[in-house]
Parts: sequence; structure tokens; C-alpha cells
Amino acid sequence: MTVTSEQRFGDFVVVRRYEGQDHVAELVLDRPKAMNAVSTDMARSIAAACDALGADRDVRATVLTSSHERAFCVGADLKERNSFSDADLVRQRPTARAAYTGVLELPMPVIAAVHGFALGGGFELALACDVIVADATAVVGLPEVSVGVIPGGGGTQLLPRRVGAARAAELVFSARRVEAAEARELGLVDELVEAGRDREEALALGARIAANSPVGLRAAKKALRLGQGLDLRAGLEVEDAAWRSVAFSGDRAEGVAAFNEKRRPDWPGE
Repeated sequence: MTVTSEQRFGDFVVVRRYEGQDHVAELVLDRPKAMNAVSTDMARSIAAACDALGADRDVRATVLTSSHERAFCVGADLKERNSFSDADLVRQRPTARAAYTGVLELPMPVIAAVHGFALGGGFELALACDVIVADATAVVGLPEVSVGVIPGGGGTQLLPRRVGAARAAELVFSARRVEAAEARELGLVDELVEAGRDREEALALGARIAANSPVGLRAAKKALRLGQGLDLRAGLEVEDAAWRSVAFSGDRAEGVAAFNEKRRPDWPGE
């Protein structure tokens, strides 16, 4: 694919757009010398990139990828953490949280393309996405209790929403690593593809998603996210509010017209 635009956020994060995929952005974790371990600087860059993507109404889908051949992300930079005083750790916490919430709160659908190791904070970045595409080399897990902490990038909340409370407890308490086939079986990842094809398949899924209404996509994601954990009646109210936000939009009018005229819609995005 031909890159049509590239924006770097600090030294370790890149956002790319490609010819023929105008509405898909690739958010690349690009700290290969450290297997994408999330340092303070990298966390700051992830948050900044997510701020920029969230404000870009032209982006209908984002794909989170890695530039490292053998890892998606190995989690927090423990070498950096080893040099921290308690005060340093307290000061760094908001910066670290902003990286994970930045991905989690992106308003458009987000797909993680996972290969190799996605451990600790690396798996939490994937869990913050809406869909996880993993290849056959993927190894995922939340091993934080093995180094005296807990998952702090959303793992204790996002994992049980995927696999249930008891399964999440077993995975967090045991700190075990889960290989690709079992990860798919347990629902830790959503699609399992051949080795080396995670990025390609995730970008292809992003393109399929991006063919749909940007207004509809953002509203559907909002309804899905806000409705989690609510009882059915409350969830249906969330859905109704999201429906009302799109029912009188230009995208809705264009979508209905295009269907009746048997043509592809030209979404106004409003």
C-alpha cells in the first residue's frame, strides 16, 4: 500500500493513511528496540495521537499495529520503572492512564492487530480496542501480579467484560500467558489468522467498516460502550438516545436514498 500521509508523535508512535483507504488510520506502536515497552514518553505520544485521531472526523476506523516483528507490545517499561522513586511513580500515573484511556475513548471503531507478545499493558492496549485480530504467533496475558502490581491500564475491568468474572480472575491471578489458539477459544481475541497476516486482515476489516456511515459508526460504538453493564431497560434507553442522534442526520438521509437508488452512498458525515 502507498502511504499518503504520515504523522509522527514523539519518537515512538506514528499515524499513517494509505492510498485507497482514505478513511482508515493506522496507529503504529514504533519502539522496536524495546519491543514497544510503554515508557513515559511513549505513553504521552499514544495519548497525543489518540487526541488527534479523535478530533479527525474523516477517520471512520483506526487500526492499532506494531512495527516489531515479534511483539505487539510487552507492556510497561520496567527498566524505566526500576529507576523510579515512589514519587516518580505517582507523577507518572496520569500519563500512563492517558495512553490507555486515549485508545479506549476513541470515538470510531478500533481494531488491534496482534502478533507475538501482547503482555500486561500491551494486552490492555488491545483490550481497549473494539475488535482484536491476532495471528498464530500471538501470546497474550496480564502477568502484573507476578511483579507485585495489578493490571492498571484497564485490564481488571475490560477482561471480565470479554470473558466473564471467573475466567478473568483465573487469568489475572495466575499471571499465565495464553497462546493464540487458546486465546481465540477463550474469547481473549476475536479473529485468529495465519502467522504474519494480522495487520493485513485488520486493515481489511477497517476498510470494510469504513465503508459505512461515519455518523452511524460513532453512534453505534457509543451505544455499545455506554450500554455495557446496564440492565436491559436502561440499555435500551441508551440505544434510543443514540438512535435519535442519527435518525435525522444527513448520513441517514443519504443511506436511505442510496439504498432505494441502488448505488453506493456518499456519506456527508453529519
